[in-house]
Parts: sequence; structure tokens; C-alpha cells
Amino acid sequence: MAVPALLFFLVFAIIPLGGVVLLSFSNWNGLGAITWAGLASWTEILTSPVTINALVVTAKVIVYSFLVQTPISMLLGVFIAGSQKYRALLAVLYFVPLLLSSAAVAIAYKALLDPNFGLAQGLNIPALAQNWLGNPDLALFVVIFVIAWQFVPFHTLIYQGGVRQIPASLYEAAEIDGAGRIKQFFHITLPQLKYTIITSSTLMVVGSLAYFDLVFVLTGGGPGYSTRILPLHMYLTGFEANAMGAASALAVILVVIGLTLALVLQRLGGKDRSASQLEGL
Repeated sequence: MAVPALLFFLVFAIIPLGGVVLLSFSNWNGLGAITWAGLASWTEILTSPVTINALVVTAKVIVYSFLVQTPISMLLGVFIAGSQKYRALLAVLYFVPLLLSSAAVAIAYKALLDPNFGLAQGLNIPALAQNWLGNPDLALFVVIFVIAWQFVPFHTLIYQGGVRQIPASLYEAAEIDGAGRIKQFFHITLPQLKYTIITSSTLMVVGSLAYFDLVFVLTGGGPGYSTRILPLHMYLTGFEANAMGAASALAVILVVIGLTLALVLQRLGGKDRSASQLEGL
């Protein structure tokens, strides 16, 4: 039964990845002949200050996205997991940003944040008349905000499902013992969401390596190199600098980083992630 899936994975994942690895040891401008270059592309990439900056910016995006999205998603997930009808309506509204394409979201925010005709002028709020996307000190935080606005709904949905799987008997016993909502959250909800947190964190962290379209449309990697994350750096290296060998080396680095982060996070979930979270209580 697994053979079709394995063949699909082999044809569309393993073989292309092998081709990218081989291409990283070559010189190719995308049109002409491919020539062997050995470690030249790797040396160029690994010693480039632009690549080092891209790695730092990517790390910041991963860390800041996690710190912003996780608590918001968890609290919203716990909130809309209730049975009140108005929470179901709010859940639908919270989910709307996820239905929009990243390019559309980036175009909308680019217009809204424009100091000349965006929200600042429309609402007549001078404090908003900042060069949000042109200031290197602000642009990255704007990117983090837009990413959180779009993807918090997805992780909220994950936490909502996790909370609804927690047995109600645990909360009933806690109420009998006199535990309030805050104590119930820290002593019941949070421990029971252990594997949900691991799953959400894995998707969030690894997904941070794929925000190319949003950043490309919103800032183009600028101003300067302040928002030039690794996938965008790979694209610009390959399709603007016409250095497909170097771009392939960056692609391999992206894969290695993604796999490493995913494995580390999954290890945090323990050896037997299928075990019941109720064991030992």
C-alpha cells in the first residue's frame, strides 16, 4: 500500500534533491552548458557576507515568529475551544487571513503601510506615517507582524483541536479541588498540549524557511539586506545573478537546516509520541 507514495516521493523529492546537490558543484547560468566547478560555488556561498547576513536574518525570523505566534495561537486556541456560539463565529473570523494568498496579503499591507496614502493618511494618524518598509530598523519587524497576522489562524486551529481532546473530567476534578482558570491552564491545559506544541512548533519553525513569496512582494529583501532571508537570497542568486550552482548550494543548506530543526523539535516530543498524555497522572 505504501509503494505508490514511496514512488511519488522518490520521483518528486529524492531525485530532484539529488540533482540539486550535483548542480551545487557546477557552474551554470541557467541557459548555457553546465560545467564542473568542484567546491567553487560552496566556497563562494559560505564565505559571502550576504549569505551570512541571510542566515542571521532567517534565524531572527524563525525565533521572532515563534515567540510571537506561539502564545497568541495557544491563547486563541484555548479561547475558541469553548462551546459558546459566539466563539464559533470568532473562530471563522480568525481563520479568514489564512484563506488569502501570501502575495495578496503582502500587496495589501504594502499599500496600507505606505506613509503617503496608507492608513496614516486614511485615518489621519500621524504616528502611523512611518517609513515602515524603507527603514532597516523597522522592516524586519513589519515582516514578522504580517507573517503572524496570516499564520496565527492556522496554529490557532491546531491548538483548538488539541484543547478539545483534553478530557473534561480533568477540569471537573480541578474545579472540585478549588483550582481557578489560571491554575487549570498551567497545570492541565499546558501539560496536555505537549505534543500539540511540538507539532505546531515544527510546522512554524520549518515553515519560516518558506516565506519567500511574502517577503519578496512586501520588501524584496530590502532595504539593503535587512529582510533578505535565505530562500529569497537563493532565488536572487539563481535568477538575478544567474548563478545556479551557488543557488543550488543555498538550496541544500536550506534543506539541511529544515531537516535539522524538524528532527530536534521531534526529539523534544520524546521517543514515543503516540503514548497517551494522561499516563502518569
